[in-house]
Amino acid sequence: MSVRTSRTRLVSAAASLVVAAFSLTACNDSGVIDTATGPSLRAAAPAAASASTSMAPSVDAGGTTGSASQEPAAAPRPTAPKPATGTPTPKTPAAPAAAKPATCEGSNTATTAAPLNRPVNHLLLTVTNTGSGTCYLYGYPAVRFGEAQSVPPVITDSKPQAVVTLQPGESGYASVNLSSTDGTDGSNGHTVNSLTVYFHGPSGNESVGTGAHPSLPAEGAYVDDSLKVGYWQQSLDDAVSW
Repeated sequence: MSVRTSRTRLVSAAASLVVAAFSLTACNDSGVIDTATGPSLRAAAPAAASASTSMAPSVDAGGTTGSASQEPAAAPRPTAPKPATGTPTPKTPAAPAAAKPATCEGSNTATTAAPLNRPVNHLLLTVTNTGSGTCYLYGYPAVRFGEAQSVPPVITDSKPQAVVTLQPGESGYASVNLSSTDGTDGSNGHTVNSLTVYFHGPSGNESVGTGAHPSLPAEGAYVDDSLKVGYWQQSLDDAVSW
């Protein structure tokens, strides 16, 4: 059944009710219309028709029924994405690679020279590792005093059992016998004011790297032909025993 047919039937039924009511109330016993009640009954008919019309469902252009006053539901608003919470974990920087072991020489060490009270006529050489990795003191110091053309010999009995190994900040030692103790074993004694220390490589026969130039005492150092050196030692006590 269509909506228009339903509305027509509702209006017809309402009109029939109004006519019946009018016939029952507007007529007296003699069948004459009572003019006192007639107008009010006439006014009731449009009101009933209006009421029946308002009860009819509304029809939109597409034929869909529904309430005329109904509004379409509001579309949901899009929700903005929430920002990520929490603090990102910082990456730990990689640790720097450890320096490779090297031969101790002038560029990665600091060298000092100091006279010893005992034994007399001796000079103590101290070499300190200033690098970032291990270095090795091979053999013995090749020393050159003043303008000497050659280096003095080594005391062979002073050779240690192991190569002197210096970690960063550690020191190695060697003593230098400058002259004879009583002044009778040496000759060509003279005073020098400068010193250069060269370093040996693993083979013990060559100089490697750069030399060191430690300062001598202000009065210089007295040397003669008995000049000789001891091997590098790990401890100070071992160095001054020669």
